[in-house]
Amino acid sequence: MVKLYLLVSALGLAVIGLSYGLMPAKFLPLVVDIPVTTIDSKHVFRAIMGLYLGMASFWGIGIYSPQFSRAAVISVICFMVGLAFGRVLSLLADGIASPLLLVYLGLEVVMAVLGVLVLRSIE
Repeated sequence: MVKLYLLVSALGLAVIGLSYGLMPAKFLPLVVDIPVTTIDSKHVFRAIMGLYLGMASFWGIGIYSPQFSRAAVISVICFMVGLAFGRVLSLLADGIASPLLLVYLGLEVVMAVLGVLVLRSIE
């Protein structure tokens, strides 16, 4: 169960990270209506891609190295809770986001809850 959870988390985050960073000027305006027109905005989204790929890599290490599995699960939980918290804060401060971003919020909450269940199974 731990390996499957980390695999799904790592693959999902890697895909999202790559979508943000490989071609931000083409992808983001189409999917979430964010114009990426400056070098700085491309830089920010490519840095986010790097962060996401770095986290996904750690979760991958947790799949193959049991000594890191628990820490990897905890980091998934923290990552998902952090994203969900930011999205909820934005919903309260800014209003309703696009449907895709609301789906992301739902997935983040689900993955955080599943992470707690997975963590309990390995303690």
